[in-house]
Amino acid sequence: MRFRTVLTRAAAVGAAALLAVTALTACGDDTAAADNPYGLLRPGVIRAGTLTDAPPNVFLKDGKFTGFDNELLRAVADKIGLKVEFVGTDFSGLLAQVNSGKFDVGSSSITITEARKKTVDFGNGYDFGYFGLDVPASSPITGFDQLAGKRVVVVQGTVQDDYATKENLDPVRVPDYNSAINQLKAGTADAWIAPAEIGDKSAADSSGRIKVAAKQLSPTPTAYAVAKGDDKLREALNKGLDEVIADGTWSRLQAEYYPGRPIPAGFEPGSGSVAVPSPSAAS
Repeated sequence: MRFRTVLTRAAAVGAAALLAVTALTACGDDTAAADNPYGLLRPGVIRAGTLTDAPPNVFLKDGKFTGFDNELLRAVADKIGLKVEFVGTDFSGLLAQVNSGKFDVGSSSITITEARKKTVDFGNGYDFGYFGLDVPASSPITGFDQLAGKRVVVVQGTVQDDYATKENLDPVRVPDYNSAINQLKAGTADAWIAPAEIGDKSAADSSGRIKVAAKQLSPTPTAYAVAKGDDKLREALNKGLDEVIADGTWSRLQAEYYPGRPIPAGFEPGSGSVAVPSPSAAS
């Protein structure tokens, strides 16, 4: 009987200890969740994958990641009490890296498409875009309808890649924008289908070696990408986006990075429920 009593007491002590550890662990989990409600890789900091070579959208300047998309993300993050850490990558791998958890967010003028929705989820659209057609300065090409049989370069995985494929152009795919620009300068490509703003900047910086032949409006908006099912972060970004639209930050950044670019009729950034101040009112 005495032996059984000792065992019973020992078991009770062990059970109590286990309950105490479980309670502490549960409390710790609650604390961790409170400190990191969006499940970020580092509490309080959005780790964003972006590009280094695509001005005025996303690029490096004096060692700092900047551009319209990245400055807008900083402003959105600030509205929801977060900082942003940018990391450079290639566009071709960006969406997979977001969904695998390497990055919390993808920031790179990412056009929403049904195919991409299979890999990541998107926040509300924050920008529109045009396709640009860049060609060597001496080229006779003046429109997208003249590309059949030409050597057309695109950045792999972009909507420009999708467009060229659908148009049966058999495009030459390169990993980044600098590679596309270099092909035009070297004369190894007849044309580059680019995001128009990036194409404009590249032509302006080419010392007269590249020109913009044509532009056409992209059919869908651009948005920040998050991992599939990351609804808390996506909804927080949507909320912050509406706030920076309402306070004029979106309009100010539009005027700063795309001076003189008209906003297409009917385009509404964010949820569409927030009035968009004019750039002059936002400055």
